[in-house]
Amino acid sequence: MTDPAAALAAWGLSGAPLTLISHRENRVHAVALPGGGRAVLRLHRQGYHDAAALESELAFMSACAEAGLGVPRPLPARDGALRVRVEGTDCDMLGWVEGEPILRAGEPLPPDAPARYRALGETLARLHRVADGWTPPAGFARPAWDAEGLVGEAPVWGRFWDNPALTPAERTLLVAARDRARRWLAVSAGAFDYGLIHADAVRENVLIAGGAAHLIDFDDSGWGFRLFDLATALHPVAAEPAYPDLRAALLEGYRAVRALPEAEAAALPAFLMLRGLTYVGWIATRMDVPGAAARQERAIATACDRARAWLAA
Repeated sequence: MTDPAAALAAWGLSGAPLTLISHRENRVHAVALPGGGRAVLRLHRQGYHDAAALESELAFMSACAEAGLGVPRPLPARDGALRVRVEGTDCDMLGWVEGEPILRAGEPLPPDAPARYRALGETLARLHRVADGWTPPAGFARPAWDAEGLVGEAPVWGRFWDNPALTPAERTLLVAARDRARRWLAVSAGAFDYGLIHADAVRENVLIAGGAAHLIDFDDSGWGFRLFDLATALHPVAAEPAYPDLRAALLEGYRAVRALPEAEAAALPAFLMLRGLTYVGWIATRMDVPGAAARQERAIATACDRARAWLAA
């Protein structure tokens, strides 16, 4: 395992204090900078993204930061590179983004939750607007959360229907939802706005500061349906009694910046279902993560509930 302290030398920060803040996809450390303030050092999980995909992620983040979005700004190493390979591990360093998570797991919704979701809707709309006005560099390569990436034979986050924890009945249900979604997207995909998306605007990746919503962790960003971004933001609160208010606030914020026809927004339940399916595939390959068994149980229950409701509708 690469020593994060060894990576600091590439940025001229040898000996800077490090604090591990996350080890889910990547190993993420806070770096105390000599002049005060902090930065983020990421050591990427081997085999998840190749060099082209990592450099494309950094290019997209840089474009969003240049456009004034509250996102981590990639910091060049001493040689000017944004991606550095240290002891066989891809590393990068990002500017620190201040704020508190939009929600905290296991805690009641804050009183200003609708205002926070309105701010998140505005931020997602601004990100989509920036993406549409930006020309990616040559060789740009990011995952595609399209029909193939969601319900094709090799989804981005894995074949969810092959999760070994599924019962035969659950697997039959998810396969039925997959097959119906394939047919539905084959007919309907062209009606939905499509382009670069964040793809992971969940609780811990949305920071609230000064009433604004900032996005961090672009590790899963790529091409996809814009409704998939909105569904991802709503996924953690879809079972909350306040869900209708939070959904309305998110859409209100989005529409304050960017158009979203009601006919398109009406498909949100389908994309919530699709988002739920992806997590069943994701957790199957991450059972070494703390609390994975409980997360897997919740992911399967949620996916089955949504698949059942969507098929019935």
